[in-house]
Amino acid sequence: MPDNKNRFFTKAELKQMGVETVELIQQAVDAGKQEETKKLASRMYREAFFLHESYRDWITSLLSYIYRNNGDRGVYEALHEAFKQLSPVMDTYRSVDVGRQAEMLAAGFRGHLTSVVVEEDDDKFTVMMPLCGSAGRSIANKGYENPTNFAKIKNPQKLTFGKRDFPVFCTHCAMEEIIAMEKNGYPVWVIDIPEKVGAGPCKYHIYKDPEKIPIKYYRRYGLKKPALKRNK
Repeated sequence: MPDNKNRFFTKAELKQMGVETVELIQQAVDAGKQEETKKLASRMYREAFFLHESYRDWITSLLSYIYRNNGDRGVYEALHEAFKQLSPVMDTYRSVDVGRQAEMLAAGFRGHLTSVVVEEDDDKFTVMMPLCGSAGRSIANKGYENPTNFAKIKNPQKLTFGKRDFPVFCTHCAMEEIIAMEKNGYPVWVIDIPEKVGAGPCKYHIYKDPEKIPIKYYRRYGLKKPALKRNK
């Protein structure tokens, strides 16, 4: 019971409220409390899911505002500036072998709180989310319809992979490629998007040899494929 009739919680309860859920999970595992562990794992998922969806919608709302008030160029410039600040993340990817890159990309996608499919052939890895945990889930939840009405980029361009009426949040995917190519000449990964965005998975390809990246992935940005000389 609380120490005072005007209080909702005891001091111990307030302290427990501030403990990280992952720490509570570890404590439950060590104590052999299987059901408690499951409940805490579900709690941690709900906590992360709420924050993930909120931040995604926050960013989508911000990009929608930029688009409606500053147009295509405004979105491009805002994303370009933001992703320049994230370029060290791409450097981290480039610093490891392609197998590790595939593992890291899959881990990043799992961070969207969804399942991930990873495929490998002789030339590349392909990593995808059956339902994209960011924009795909937003589209499925009708975020681009009334009453939310997130913006869609009307005109085909670099940021939309040449598509019309393109969900504004998805433009960051193209910018990932653009920034990587500006910095190093070739992308860390290349993306194939479905004919109708949100209707199927976007496929991220990591080529084991960057020289084998098809020229079409450069041409869609008006770029020439560079001659790459890399140590094997």
